[in-house]
Amino acid sequence: MLDPKFIKANPDTVKKAVSDKGEKADIDRFIELDEQRRTIIVDVEKLKSDRNSASMEVAGIKKKGGDASEIIARMKLVGDEIASMDNQLRAIEDEINEILLWVPNMPHPSVPVGKTEQDNIEIKKWGEIKAFDFTPRPHWEIGEIIGGLDLAAGANVSGSGFYFLKGPVARLERALINFMIDLHTSEHGFTEAMVPYLVGENAMKGTGQIPKLKDDMYKIENENLYLIPTAEVSLTNMAAGTILPPESLPLKICAFSPCFRKESGSYGKDTRGIIRVHQFHKVELVKIVEPESSYDELELLLANAEKVLQLLKLPYRAKTLCTGDLSFAAAKCYDLELYAPGMESWLEVSSCSNFEDFQARRMNLRYRPEKSGKAIFPHTLNGSGLALPRTVIGILENYQTKNGQVVVPDVLKPYLGGQEMLKG
Repeated sequence: MLDPKFIKANPDTVKKAVSDKGEKADIDRFIELDEQRRTIIVDVEKLKSDRNSASMEVAGIKKKGGDASEIIARMKLVGDEIASMDNQLRAIEDEINEILLWVPNMPHPSVPVGKTEQDNIEIKKWGEIKAFDFTPRPHWEIGEIIGGLDLAAGANVSGSGFYFLKGPVARLERALINFMIDLHTSEHGFTEAMVPYLVGENAMKGTGQIPKLKDDMYKIENENLYLIPTAEVSLTNMAAGTILPPESLPLKICAFSPCFRKESGSYGKDTRGIIRVHQFHKVELVKIVEPESSYDELELLLANAEKVLQLLKLPYRAKTLCTGDLSFAAAKCYDLELYAPGMESWLEVSSCSNFEDFQARRMNLRYRPEKSGKAIFPHTLNGSGLALPRTVIGILENYQTKNGQVVVPDVLKPYLGGQEMLKG
């Protein structure tokens, strides 16, 4: 959530940010309601002051044995007017809060202005795209050859967008999860957590999924609980409504979890294989940091995610997202895309974002820089470290052999008991 004072002081700047992000938020209505709110507060305070003065006058009259009925009757009308204005004030504040929930975060000045992913800017590439002496297969063909991917069974059990991993590919994904968690905890300084997979509506509001992305979330019928779209929601909200003590930042936590998304806005896109699915696994990285260090921390977060791809020796590129491709809550975001030779495509496998104090304000998360100092809003960041389906795709397609088997990346061999090949 943006600071309301910032919006009032910079309405045109905020309007431009809303437009650049391709969002809709009624800033003019917010300004209008805020003026109404302030007028009502002044009027109510004057009426309450008059009522207090009248109460003292009534007490004085009664003490002298006089008749204060006229003043009492008049003050009853004043009380009714105060109650009516208080109701108006609550309605206005509710509408203001609803508008604020729809105002996106401000893009950082370094974010390029653009409308679609075509306007994103590539900032680096790593690794060489492998030259095969045969036509590389897409992952769904490799998975079928080695008996590790069953799309038909997933669709039969749960519908389109679900799948089974079996045998060698299921074991590969489990190895990847352990490898990533070990790397981030032992070398990158993150603390591992196991998180709730069901969260309340306030948690979803806190990280910005609701109301903007409500239609893409899975809600439990007759309960105010949602299946998490990412462990970011649970991890960041661990500290919601609290004041973190001095010297507790940076706070770095990571978690493996399933993720659940309807993908309602992507109908007809990436329908083959396991590129875009409704349930998948991911290792998530979350940081809560001091504001002045958050952009340095973003670069470190990107490097942490890159390290996974580098150790797996998967070619990738990094992009800075433009305003139109930036998420609702992010101030700046980098995407990492690995190359999948069987599909001849670049696949996003990680997004690393700085939300500045946007999420912290929404969930009332604060910290004290000093013991006797004022509590302020920290900055929050998150990144995928990494998303599992597309990492699996990257390994199956980049490490495939002519006969459809898959070479195990060196860094994963200890997690697979020294196994050299994935095969049926």
